[in-house]
Amino acid sequence: MCPGARYGARMNGQAGEEVWVLADPRAGTAAQALGIAERLGWPFRTLPLEWSALAGLPLAWPSLAGLAPAARGLIAPPWPGLVISAGRRSAPVSRWLRRRGARTVHCMRPGLAADDFDLLVIGRHDDPAPAPNILPILGATHRISPAVLAVARAEWPGLEALPRPRVAVLLGGAVRGEGLDPGEALGIIERVIPGAGSILATTSRRSGTAAGEALAGRLEGVPGHLHRWGTPGPNPYAAFLALADAVVVSGDSVSMLSEALATAAPVFIAGAPPGARRHRALHASLIAAGQAVPLDHFPHAPSRPPLDESGRVAGILRASLLRGIAACG
Repeated sequence: MCPGARYGARMNGQAGEEVWVLADPRAGTAAQALGIAERLGWPFRTLPLEWSALAGLPLAWPSLAGLAPAARGLIAPPWPGLVISAGRRSAPVSRWLRRRGARTVHCMRPGLAADDFDLLVIGRHDDPAPAPNILPILGATHRISPAVLAVARAEWPGLEALPRPRVAVLLGGAVRGEGLDPGEALGIIERVIPGAGSILATTSRRSGTAAGEALAGRLEGVPGHLHRWGTPGPNPYAAFLALADAVVVSGDSVSMLSEALATAAPVFIAGAPPGARRHRALHASLIAAGQAVPLDHFPHAPSRPPLDESGRVAGILRASLLRGIAACG
């Protein structure tokens, strides 16, 4: 059976019902659900979630017990026709709403009761077992759409005047660490500088202050633009992607790697956290699909089409909702 076919049968053409997005407090997790909702083309309501101490437990039943009181107060009728969620902690909430008639789309592994969702959107790097309700994708869904890139390009016209090739360098950091090692950040930049006309560099929340300071010192006098996470003012991240001739991404960030693939620029992966099996599996899946290459290949990489998994998932949902069928791809 085509992935999503069971989902399409249950939707029964009810496209006019309200859509809810359960937004995890972690921005990267919430972006997976929001990215799909924004591509559907229908109004939706975002419910910001906050967790109670029980959220860390593997709740085996549909429940709101993992929600803090303020977030629990947002869950009230009229119930939605469609719920889009992401992350293990939101899965019991989605299942609870399914008991009240909602159809459910969930990103990432839900933990327990994987068969208790209408559609699961799971990265190929997580090696999901084939099932009627599972749709494997490359990387993760996100909010960087063609429309977002077009708007960002128009909002930052000064970047387009920078010398080419413009190389975007997107730096993350360990999920549970003390930030990105400054030496590692500098090593990536040193590898990129000789092949770049200008550098569009950004750190993220996980990069830490030391890495940002090291980059600022090294990039002084180098054509380009450095955005350090937390700097006041607008964030040029989407504009960096829109205007880059090549994108270099630290291998610790599933979100930034997936977002970089929304462009037509070659994508280079810079390392991976030690022992990070999932990250290495992600890198292998992207390389096998011809969507990325290791940084050692910089600046040479084969051409590639933009990857739009968020749009593909949204298209499958629209087809299922409107025609009672599910598209494969």
